[in-house]
Formats: sequence, structure tokens, C-alpha cells
Amino acid sequence: MKNKILKEDLFFSMTWDYLNVYLSTQHRDSPNTVKSYEDDLTVFRRYVTDVLGVSIEKLRFDQVTYDFMLDYRIYLVDKGYKARTVNHRLTVVAAYMKYAATRRTALFQVYLNISEVPEVVVPSRIREVIEDKELIKKLLSAPKPSLKGIRDQVILVLLYDTAIRADELLGLKLSDVNIDADEPYLRIHGKGDKVRIVSLSEKTIPLVKQYIRLYHKDMRIRSTPFIYTVIKGEIGRMSERNVERIVKKYADIIRKENPDIPTSVYPHMLRRTRATGMYRDGVPIETIAVILGHADAKTT
Repeated sequence: MKNKILKEDLFFSMTWDYLNVYLSTQHRDSPNTVKSYEDDLTVFRRYVTDVLGVSIEKLRFDQVTYDFMLDYRIYLVDKGYKARTVNHRLTVVAAYMKYAATRRTALFQVYLNISEVPEVVVPSRIREVIEDKELIKKLLSAPKPSLKGIRDQVILVLLYDTAIRADELLGLKLSDVNIDADEPYLRIHGKGDKVRIVSLSEKTIPLVKQYIRLYHKDMRIRSTPFIYTVIKGEIGRMSERNVERIVKKYADIIRKENPDIPTSVYPHMLRRTRATGMYRDGVPIETIAVILGHADAKTT
């Protein structure tokens, strides 16, 4: 008589709790992060069922060994996935296994074994920044002093001055912009709903005040998106794609007389340029990590 496989022994028995309870509510990861983890676990599940021909109702935790994951890594590489993608998918499976091990300590050795699978070597590459400070000044001052130009300039300046992510900028409400404080600042809601405070420079403050006077005439509506668009009379959050177009538009304008500016300029380049500049000016890496919203200075 065959031994019955217990549900708690099945590898995929905790995935729903992991994604919908642990990551979403306990670990407080963003919806985008949860979706990314779900997608990577789905790729692993399809490898198990479609490639190996093993039912998810039969795969046990103890079958997912070092060699099992090494074969999975080889499969991903052979499929043509980039090194970073392969490494992330290995990391997601290991992270899920770690969660399972905290629920059932007998699985801890399984987690330790698969976490030892070596990552694919990622070719080193230098991420481009805008090196010339004069070019940065020209880019930030490129918008014309019109109503839309002032809005665009605020977007460019805040992306650079505060090293804010594009989605974080668009997530700001009017109540998050504290311009009348002794030291004006932004309250930024970052990844995992973590909040950080970033000060505004003296040169940025007058521009932000001007923008507020033009775009937020009723200061009582504090929940209004700080950066917004109006479509058919309705105020709504601007899209990241629109911010990308704005940054590209003004980079293309100044490129006509400044060919040294990078071929492709995008919001995250302004963030990286600002962080690189602070580091070169002697700002401690730990301080820069806080400004950028990185939980670990190694990421910075």
C-alpha cells in the first residue's frame, strides 16, 4: 500500500498564504512586489508541471533539493532569460522556502540546501548618469515659464533634487508637501508603504510655492494628487509614462545644442545622477540610502 502524501508535505501548499497573507499584510510589500513574486512562482510551477511532468499535488518539499534547483537554473538559462531574471527567480523560490521553514522547522534544512545554489554571474555594467553639472542645470531650466512649463519644471526639479522615484512623485498628495515648515520637506511613501522625509533645497522651494499657487488654489483639498492631469474636467493622477515623456522631451530639446547629454534620459537617471553627485561630494552612503529609501546601504 502506497504511503499517502500529506497536504502539509506538498511544496505548493503554502503559496497562497505566502503571497496573500505574509507578503501583503505581514511583510507589507507593495502590490507590484507581490505580483512579481507570484509571477516567478508561477514560472517555477510551470517548470514542474509542464517540463518535468510532475503534478503539483505530488511534488513534496523534500524533493526540491540543491540538484533540483540547479537543474531549474540551467533550464532558465537555456531558455534565454537574462542573468538577473534567473537570479531573481531562484531568490523567490528560496524566499518562499524560507517562509515555509518558519512555519515548519523540519523544512529548514531544505531551505538551507536550495539557498546555496549559485547565482548566474551578472556582467558588470556602468549605469549612466549625467556627468556635467551644467547639463543638469540646462535640463532643469529647459521648460518655458508657461503654466504647463512650470508644472514640467517642478517634475524635473523634484525628480533630481529629492532623488524621488517617478511613482513616488506621482503618489504624493498635497498634504505630503510641507512647504511652510521651518525646513520644507516631502513625505514620501516608498516601497512596502515605508514613509521617509526628504528635505527640499533652498532653490527648489520658490518653484514649488509657485506651482502650488497655480495648481492648488484650494489648499483645503489636501488629498488631491500633488502632480495631476485633468481629463474631461476630472483631476486624476498622472501616469508614469507621461513623466517619462516629459523628461525625454526636455532632454531632446537641450541635446540640439548639447550633444554630450546621454542618448536616453529617463526619470531614474535623474535619481541616480543626484545620488552619485551626493556620494562624490562626500555625503555618507548611509545617509544617501535613507534619502533614496533603501533598506540596505548595500543596495545603494
